[in-house]
Amino acid sequence: MKKIQMVDLKSQYDKIATTVNASIQEVLDTNTYINGPQVHQFQKSLEEYLDVKHVIPCANGTDALQIAMMGLDLKPGDEVITADFTFAATVEVIALLQLTPVLVDVDMDNMNISIEGIKRAITPKTKAIVPVHLFGRAANMGAIMALAKEHNLYVIEDNAQAIGANCKFSDGTKKKAGTIGHVGSTSFFPSKNLGCYGDGGAIFTNDDALAHKLRGIVNHGMYERYHHDVVGVNSRLDSIQAAVLNAKLALLDQYNEARRTAAAKYNAAFSGHSNITIPEFDLNGDDHVFHQYTLRIINANRDGLMQYLLDKGIPCAIYYPIPLHSQKAYVDSRYKEDHFPVTNQLVKEVISLPMHTELDDEQIKFITDSVLEFLK
Repeated sequence: MKKIQMVDLKSQYDKIATTVNASIQEVLDTNTYINGPQVHQFQKSLEEYLDVKHVIPCANGTDALQIAMMGLDLKPGDEVITADFTFAATVEVIALLQLTPVLVDVDMDNMNISIEGIKRAITPKTKAIVPVHLFGRAANMGAIMALAKEHNLYVIEDNAQAIGANCKFSDGTKKKAGTIGHVGSTSFFPSKNLGCYGDGGAIFTNDDALAHKLRGIVNHGMYERYHHDVVGVNSRLDSIQAAVLNAKLALLDQYNEARRTAAAKYNAAFSGHSNITIPEFDLNGDDHVFHQYTLRIINANRDGLMQYLLDKGIPCAIYYPIPLHSQKAYVDSRYKEDHFPVTNQLVKEVISLPMHTELDDEQIKFITDSVLEFLK
């Protein structure tokens, strides 16, 4: 059996090496390392894929979130609601801009931000909601957009984990995650469903005026060289990373389907086990693209299982072991432990198993047999 990887980028690369190498070589031959034609090509291709008017490439996913907030002219002290159960980058940029993060609990069934939690957190100071499409599953954007409209709030989608996922609305229509709010962001970190070979990110919007402002912000506030019209940052997607992304974007749906297929095999093996809660998803749907495959281990030794798997050469991880409200940087007297019952339970139960495009049946069987063996 081939060695199991948490994310097998080498095997993925081997299958597309000729295309990737040719794309990178084109950059080297033309010496257009910053903002070259590969970046413009990727921008247009991603706009078409997402069916969004504007894609603004940038240096990484954290920058994408920060720049999105900068473009909305949020002011110090404005409250921004987001989920307690996610990676720190989401709340980090809120704090960096001297906005006031307001953390709320998530729903147990999908681990995405709680709609009822958002409702309770809205105050006259609230200016924006940042839903995170966690682990690859689209959040309830219909309900979030309705709340935002009712309270005149911005919605900034953190789509770092769910590029390619669809959000389905009550009328049956679908839109790609990241393109529904006023502005969306994503990361192209190597392990993402669409990852480059370094850092990269992008911002999405259908708002022409906002897109114009964002394009200035990512480039030192310049629209014309040495003319700084807005306060900006230095956050550009380099051409080599764009070349890699150009090679991989055409395969994104195929990659996501491979992840869903692996998730279905995991689920089949674990279904009905009294100590395992599997991630539910519609086999015929497309709202979950499984950036992570995350189980909940109920009334059993989650940490012992993790060590058992590691000892057998099976990589695994806990995303996330500490809630944001308990992180030293974000502790706040406003937060009480009973505000976060779901998050506080999840951090004790979740475990993520290997998930990537190259998982084969032999590996999946070894992984699932090992989990079941420990929990027997």
